[in-house]
Amino acid sequence: MPPTLASLVNHSALKLTVRAGEDHLDVPVRWAHVSELADPVPYMEGGELLLITALKLDAEDREAMRRYVRRLVGAGVVGLGFAVGVNYDETPEPLVEACAQEGLPLLEVPRRTPFLAISKAVSAAIAADQYRAVTAGFAAQRELTKQALGAGPEGVLGALAAQVDGWAALYDASGAVVAAAPEWAGRRAARLTAEVERLRERPAPASCVVGGPDHEDRVELHSLGTGRRPRAALAVGTAAALGTAERYAVHSAIALLTLTTERSRSLHAAEQRVGTAVLRMLLAGEPDHARAVAGDLYGALLDAPFRMIVAESASGPAGEHLGELAETVESAAARAGEAVLVVPEGERLVVLAADEGAAVAACTAYAAARETERARPERARPEQGRADEDGLVVGLSAPTGPTAASAAYKQAEQALSVARRRGRVFVEHEQLAAGSVLPLLADDAVKAFADGLLRALHEHDATGRGDLVASLRAWLSRHGQWDAAAADLGVHRHTLRYRMRRVEEILGRSLDDPDVRMELWLALKATAAD
Repeated sequence: MPPTLASLVNHSALKLTVRAGEDHLDVPVRWAHVSELADPVPYMEGGELLLITALKLDAEDREAMRRYVRRLVGAGVVGLGFAVGVNYDETPEPLVEACAQEGLPLLEVPRRTPFLAISKAVSAAIAADQYRAVTAGFAAQRELTKQALGAGPEGVLGALAAQVDGWAALYDASGAVVAAAPEWAGRRAARLTAEVERLRERPAPASCVVGGPDHEDRVELHSLGTGRRPRAALAVGTAAALGTAERYAVHSAIALLTLTTERSRSLHAAEQRVGTAVLRMLLAGEPDHARAVAGDLYGALLDAPFRMIVAESASGPAGEHLGELAETVESAAARAGEAVLVVPEGERLVVLAADEGAAVAACTAYAAARETERARPERARPEQGRADEDGLVVGLSAPTGPTAASAAYKQAEQALSVARRRGRVFVEHEQLAAGSVLPLLADDAVKAFADGLLRALHEHDATGRGDLVASLRAWLSRHGQWDAAAADLGVHRHTLRYRMRRVEEILGRSLDDPDVRMELWLALKATAAD
């Protein structure tokens, strides 16, 4: 503990007597300072014990003493030491009254006690307190290191919580709580996810304080990692601000957890290289070789149905989303104890994840959040960035197994292509099979083909010599049934036959060919909204 006025009063060698402010003697003393200035306030920093003899003060003037003491209290002076037997044989009563009125402790210093003795006592107490703090800090560092080597991050958190008499929690790159100590702290830590996400947006290393006197505790958040983007975060909750020894413990924990994070990054890079080899073997149609290379690392993933995810983005902010997506699926899989294979390929990301698993669910949720963000009105303004087709898009395959991995990859690519054309963030391949092909006709290339195919018929109708386009649409919609189509048009069936012969003549194609009928029907559908 730092020295207090009470500890100085109890110092047997100083012989100090309390004349006022008895209820405020437990205040810490940062320094002891001698000043005979009539106004020493400009030279005060706060927390000082001011020592005076009233050489330049009229200590018998009650109004002057009230002003003097009031300014000292306003400057943060914690106590006043008055030496008797120098300029005054006794402590002046106006000074005693002023200190009592302002609640400022007034210590009477006997003539045989030099101010230097008080300064030395304060300095020695401060040095002893700092030594105890440094010693405790080194002891905490040894304990934290021991726990890091024996029990990993969980052990570090437990030791840190004990050192600060509070709680500690570790967050992964996605902002989710990985571990907490004591166990009950996990619920408290989970409520700080938003603050952790804001901290991740700042370049590492970064820290902030959450809460304070009006909250249940004071929480410090620290980013972990040596890269530009934090790899994790540490939360430390205490009832009050950290002392010197506790600060040493927190800094040691940050260093040890950062080292663990960076070591994990190297291990992750090695695992990713194995995953890349497994993926290439699967796509090359070599599932047996892929399974042999996967071993215990990815073997469980290949023993059950999995999904193939292909994500793509342009450079810039969307490229950052690609990295966030990788972190999201990896963190979700780690929390669920699932294996997940993540392979970056330039501006693409390929993921193999367990069907109906946490990683697929996290990918879907992340894409939905990006979809919502893209739909915001301010994102529609041109100055906000490039067009939607330059953003993040994700395609998800149907459930498959190792022998059909290549087909699943094509399915994911097809879903991604459709997502790009539709301006969507996420499309699942099963949605394509369950939906309609007609929305795909909105593609500009399809519309251009349709306009070119039907242009001659539209030009013919524009001269007023018939209604070939409407007749063709009615005839195709009735599957070539003359009577039904003629009835729809309100013309004789011979008239309709004549019109269809003119269509064949103008287009130079036979309507007996099913491919021709299909192309004409799709062209009519593609231009229906024009």
